[in-house]
Amino acid sequence: MKAKFSNSWNSSKQPRKQRKYVYNAPLHIKGKFVSSHVSPELRKKYVIRSFRLRTGDKVKVMRGQYKGKEEKVIEVNLKKQTIYLEKITITRVDGNTARIPFKPSNLMIVEFNMSDKKRKTKIESKTKKIQGVKK
Repeated sequence: MKAKFSNSWNSSKQPRKQRKYVYNAPLHIKGKFVSSHVSPELRKKYVIRSFRLRTGDKVKVMRGQYKGKEEKVIEVNLKKQTIYLEKITITRVDGNTARIPFKPSNLMIVEFNMSDKKRKTKIESKTKKIQGVKK
């Protein structure tokens, strides 16, 4: 039987193979798909171009109807690769409110959620690693 996911797979021009890779990827790899650009201010401070999104991060919407709005991340859905923001909702016809999903590529991290020690050390270690390469 053929394996659902291959770690040795490089790339393909065929969209069906690209979709298969994304759909069947394990969660630790799907987490990498949920990374977003870092704002120029944070880029200067931490020397990081992009980083994985997490609940509690403050992001700015870069594309679409809500362009320019800055909100906190409520939920990160790894399976669908979507991000839900705090106050950006839509009112349905029946009166209920629904959250609007955003793709991580359309967002920019403005402020990191530094409440987690592991994440803080990861950001600092990535900064040191990149600064070591530049020297």
